[in-house]
Amino acid sequence: MNWFEIGTVEDIPARGARCVSTPQGKIGVFRTADNRIFAIDDHCPHKGGPLSQGIVHGASVTCPLHNWVFSLETGEAQGADEGSVRTIPVRVVDGRISIGLEPALMAAE
Repeated sequence: MNWFEIGTVEDIPARGARCVSTPQGKIGVFRTADNRIFAIDDHCPHKGGPLSQGIVHGASVTCPLHNWVFSLETGEAQGADEGSVRTIPVRVVDGRISIGLEPALMAAE
């Protein structure tokens, strides 16, 4: 696992998100109201909506296009919807956020 620093917790508003471009594609990095940080693919499997532009509530995000809800913890669709998005490892050290990317995927770039 290679760790890449992407900014600080303060760079992301509470109940908000930022999109980060990586060799693995766009990743949405989310901050919950209780300051937990999560990262998932920024692409809804339903219609391709940018999840980083969705509404964060609890540990979930609602897609801005068709209101599908995804768990930020597991990446799984909630309720009657089916599907999932990839979760990305995150670590926060001294307020600095890093995401973990697999070396094999990095080499594919």
